[in-house]
Formats: sequence, C-alpha cells, structure tokens
Amino acid sequence: MEVEILHLGEVKFEAVARGHRVICDQPTSNGGSDSGMTPPEFLLVSLGTCAGFYAAQYLKTRSLPADGLRIKVTAETDTQPARLGRFQIEVTAPELDPQHQAGILRAVKACLIHNTLLNTPAIDIVLNAPVAMPAA
Repeated sequence: MEVEILHLGEVKFEAVARGHRVICDQPTSNGGSDSGMTPPEFLLVSLGTCAGFYAAQYLKTRSLPADGLRIKVTAETDTQPARLGRFQIEVTAPELDPQHQAGILRAVKACLIHNTLLNTPAIDIVLNAPVAMPAA
C-alpha cells in the first residue's frame, strides 16, 4: 500500500493513490486556503469509512438492508504531545435485532484502521535530500 504526497505551495498538498487524488489544506485561520480537509480530518475519514465498510459488509453478507447506514467520527485533542487522544465512532444502522446489533459492533471493531490505532504501529522516517555543499 502506498500514497504519494506532493507539496502544492503554502500549506496545501495533493495526495495520490492508485490514480485517485485528494487535496489536503488548512483553514484560512491556519495559513491555508481551506481547499481541502486537514490531516486530522483525513484520519477521521479513514477511520469512519473503514468502520462503514465493515458495517456494510456485515449487513450485506446477512442480506440485511443497509439503507440509512451512517457513520460519524469525532475526536478530542490532547496535548503533551499534541495528538488526537480519543475517538468516538457512532454507527447509525437500520432497525436490527439485538443479535445483529452485537454483530455489527463486532464487525466495526474488526476494522483495519481501528485496529491499527489500537495497536501502535512502527513508523520509520527516511529523509531523501542531497547534501548541501559548503560554500567556498
């Protein structure tokens, strides 16, 4: 899995994955032009769409209706270090019996992004930059 991020100037970036493109920007209050979601918003989108995918698959494999399926993700910020410290995933589903309510919750908890956030992944940072030559 791979995405490439291209700097478009100021605080605006383009993310490219498998030919799909999205813009990431900052609100005007943070020096941007507000032409796209912020990185934290993209993280919430990733978590929510993953949860939605697992919920929809649960419903589909049981031939249950998915009409009205909605996911809302909220996050609270923490400091020391600056981060998103708590997420809430709210799943709104069609009317389900208690067995399927429990099943859809299990399905959402199996989401790849949910499990990634619960189990801190290793992050390696590699810098690719030519070495500046000292001035003569």
